[in-house]
Amino acid sequence: MNAPPTAAAGARAADRRTSRVNDFAIKIATVNGTGSASANGMLMQAIFRMGVPISGKNVFPSNIQGLPTWYEIRVNGDGHTARTPIFDIFIAMNPQTYAKDLETVAENGWFLYDSTWPFDPELLSGRPDVTPLGIPLAKLCQENFKGSRTRILLKNIAYVGALVALLDLDMEVVEGMLNEKFAKKAHLLEANRVALKLGGDYAREHFACPLPIRVESLDKTSDHIMIDGNTAAGLGCVFAGATVAAWYPITPSTSLVDGFTKFAERYRTNEDGTRNVIIMQAEDELSAAGMTIGAGWAGARSFTSTSGAGISLMNEFLGLAYYAEIPSVFFNIMRTGPSTGMPTRTQQGDIFSTAYASHGDTAHICIYPADPGECFTMSADAFDLAERYQTPVFVVSDLDIGMNDWMVPRFSWDDDYVPDRGKVLSADELETMEAFYRYLDVDGDEIPYRTLPGVHPKGAYFTRGSGHDKYGRYTEDSVLYQEVVDRLKRKVNSSGTTSPQPIIERQEGAQFSIVTIGGCDRAVREAIAHWNEEGVAVDFMRVRAFPFSPAVEEFLREHDDNYIVEQNRDGQLHRMLLLETDIEKKPITSVTSYNGLPLSAHHVRSGIERKRA
Repeated sequence: MNAPPTAAAGARAADRRTSRVNDFAIKIATVNGTGSASANGMLMQAIFRMGVPISGKNVFPSNIQGLPTWYEIRVNGDGHTARTPIFDIFIAMNPQTYAKDLETVAENGWFLYDSTWPFDPELLSGRPDVTPLGIPLAKLCQENFKGSRTRILLKNIAYVGALVALLDLDMEVVEGMLNEKFAKKAHLLEANRVALKLGGDYAREHFACPLPIRVESLDKTSDHIMIDGNTAAGLGCVFAGATVAAWYPITPSTSLVDGFTKFAERYRTNEDGTRNVIIMQAEDELSAAGMTIGAGWAGARSFTSTSGAGISLMNEFLGLAYYAEIPSVFFNIMRTGPSTGMPTRTQQGDIFSTAYASHGDTAHICIYPADPGECFTMSADAFDLAERYQTPVFVVSDLDIGMNDWMVPRFSWDDDYVPDRGKVLSADELETMEAFYRYLDVDGDEIPYRTLPGVHPKGAYFTRGSGHDKYGRYTEDSVLYQEVVDRLKRKVNSSGTTSPQPIIERQEGAQFSIVTIGGCDRAVREAIAHWNEEGVAVDFMRVRAFPFSPAVEEFLREHDDNYIVEQNRDGQLHRMLLLETDIEKKPITSVTSYNGLPLSAHHVRSGIERKRA
């Protein structure tokens, strides 16, 4: 499923380009460290403010500076914002990647390059359908600005100006964004205005503007925001009442705690300047896990954020928290592996490792957001589940969700929300009790009562990561040990009915079903929409938590053909469905994509159609 589609292979996309208004994709190739991120973000935000659905994907290297980087923008008036593998217009600012970049230009597309330097016409010999658009961006900036760094930065604004003309963007919107950004820096505002005009004027003078692909104002974004998943999760932690964050920097999770820190500085600072939050950068991931679990044991809503390599290092502490029944939340922003892998590429390779993290028989509650909106809401879900079930809970996101720009509905919050602290005994309750036993299931729901340190002498107990019985006493007795670990299994499994339930959508006469997870959602939905246009009905389910809801197995049993779409090599969700349900192997088929890039509808369709052939 991972063969890169050629321009010719994008026949469906090319057909759609007969209607070019609000339905195209842009890719911008630059060099890491040249300051293009700000310009690219401005371009995307301008289209968003024109009311047109859009998404932005940053494909960047793991080094600090000097290697190729790309930014992809998908514009779609119908709201399809998953990645597309081919691009109508390519902004080629890096000569080293010209040949590779041309491979992803759509049939009859455009290739905008800096004509300050010679362009080898042989590059286009195999793509006579592509129209070159040469603009001497570096020369224009050299003639109008001083300082090499200034010229490099403003060249990015100049190509935005060219796109304003070529795509018929609303200039008032773009200038309004410049005014917002540089309101207190008049000299920078003027320089950016000049660069914008230079690019736009050159494009209007030398090319037919606008191109057949263009933007036309809509009203489909007024109730939406643009945000990345890590920022959304950081905000969700604040709303959920988290007061302790312990972490060690690792791509792509670092910005989650960065976001939490900024929100906490604003909303967790008292009038006297003190803060009622603790944010600790640990010396490594193992320490971060220990701090998180220790704070959870003490009664704080605590979390850490990491990625796959960090989860591997945290495994021993995860086993302790599972066995000692300590609430804690772990955000895993997945990247490619194994080992260091490609740390700035996306994947869903930790589905298995988070569900069964640590040695021995362990299983953890995992919830899987599909976009930043769910990163926000599922943060609160995670803390509630962790304290209700007294166990570690994973929020399993990925780099695409965590670090890229997504258009999602504006967040809403129930002001009557009360955190579910679970079964915590108060001083008054302990005072009237004859005796307290930490691991004793009193109510028959598999969940014992817990106490917080210092509340009452009767609530003291020995927190055991070694063999213990239901009374918390050390034991190596086989029967007593099994009694405890069997209850732990039943406890975690019971979360399947209270964790976020699967999203299920049925269509009359469905020929097959697609089951997916996390950030695959939008690509799968777009693929289903294309099948529907062709008269093919398809049922849909997105799994949102593990252990699985009973509804997951019920849905699978309804269909003779279920295709499990996910982003990893080994079909980890597919394997878990076979392991954790009584479904036979034949009715479910694995369809995977694992090239490190966000999933596209093209890959979903081609992958499933090959399996059905």
